[in-house]
Amino acid sequence: MIGFILQRCLQPFPVLFISSVAVFLLLRLLPGDPAVLMAGENAPEMNIEAIRQEMGLSEPLPVQYVVWIGHVVRGDLGKSIFSKLPVNQLMMQRAPATLELAIAGEALTILIALPLGLMAAVKQRGTVDWIISGVTSLGMAVPNFWLGILLILLFAVALGWLPAGGHGDFGRDPVTELKFLLLPAITLALPAAMNLSRLTKASVLEVLYEDHVRTARAKGMAENSVISGHVLRNSLVPVVTAVALEFGRLLGGALIVESVFAWPGLGSLMLTSIGNRDYLIVQAGLLMLVTIFIVVNLLTDISYGFLDPRIRLSAQRR
Repeated sequence: MIGFILQRCLQPFPVLFISSVAVFLLLRLLPGDPAVLMAGENAPEMNIEAIRQEMGLSEPLPVQYVVWIGHVVRGDLGKSIFSKLPVNQLMMQRAPATLELAIAGEALTILIALPLGLMAAVKQRGTVDWIISGVTSLGMAVPNFWLGILLILLFAVALGWLPAGGHGDFGRDPVTELKFLLLPAITLALPAAMNLSRLTKASVLEVLYEDHVRTARAKGMAENSVISGHVLRNSLVPVVTAVALEFGRLLGGALIVESVFAWPGLGSLMLTSIGNRDYLIVQAGLLMLVTIFIVVNLLTDISYGFLDPRIRLSAQRR
């Protein structure tokens, strides 16, 4: 098992390197010059060039990348072009709010999707299945930002039950923080849960009629014991994969949802920084999101060995 884990731990490094190159180059394709934005369009060329030299933008792209990644490896993300604050400090201030929102959305996604998918599979071709299929189709068609606006209009404006936006302090007042968190988390979770519930249904149906399940029923086992003991675990591998992928989508979706609910996370910081061509903040934010996604997928990959020993054994044979 240790060899299996070590093998999986080495795989993300090439992905992380390629991702860092992609993040660095894609930002350079954006129109506009940060030096011009800082100095002003009517500034003398001498001033613009001095700012460009200070920011290292006059160097060739490979040199700029090597300098940037060298600082990143040492834990130095640089300073913001406009605020002059360390990027590390800005990331640490904003990242917890984004992670809090994404984790809450992931937890809600699992709590909604797994029961719905399991129920639809067990009650296949019944009324419950048709209702769940209709709800999931509708939920998948609703964009996050539109759902967020509808929830604000209903629960914040019309009913006044929850705040329309903002962020509290979970350490000081967890109840108030949960009120702030509920609407954006639901906005993130519902479309993802509808998609995941369909995959859960398909995965459970694939296992539900296998020989070992029929044998368990023939032995007289209760249906609940058959489902929990023989069906769920064997159908979890594709579901766990989808959960990991959904977390990546939730991180991306959180950047949009944060704008709708004025949630002070990485989303609002990165959107402002993109407009200002503040490369260091955008690069650091994207690299952080990519790293989190890679770590989540690594943990998911390792979990396969616990869920299905055949995967662990096949990896050891190779």
